[in-house]
Amino acid sequence: MKKVLFVCIENSCRSQIAEGFAKSIGKDVLEAYSAGSKPSGKVNPTAIEVMREIGIDIAGQKSKGFLDLPVKKFDYVITLGCKDVCPFVPASEHIEWQIADPKDSEINFFRKVRDQIRSEVEKLIQNIKERN
Repeated sequence: MKKVLFVCIENSCRSQIAEGFAKSIGKDVLEAYSAGSKPSGKVNPTAIEVMREIGIDIAGQKSKGFLDLPVKKFDYVITLGCKDVCPFVPASEHIEWQIADPKDSEINFFRKVRDQIRSEVEKLIQNIKERN
């Protein structure tokens, strides 16, 4: 099992969605976590709603910082568009996904971001399977 950390600034939207997808569709190949450099303390309600629309419940996930993680070294750290705002977290591989922050956007933009994240998570899972 590969340990994967998804990172965005507030750990309320993008990284939570990525963690939800990874836990749902990648549970046989990876162990998923998420965190933020400035955690908001809550998961965005619209992120919860758009994931629930497709049958994935992230309502029980928590917005957290790096010190709250039970794991300190990861196989992959994936940042979701925050670039240099995210601190260095030890990992075998660092990956940057350019994904816009939907935080203050309408629900249709959340859906677009959700679908973009799903695509990236699916590619990551396929890549992990091919490497093993």
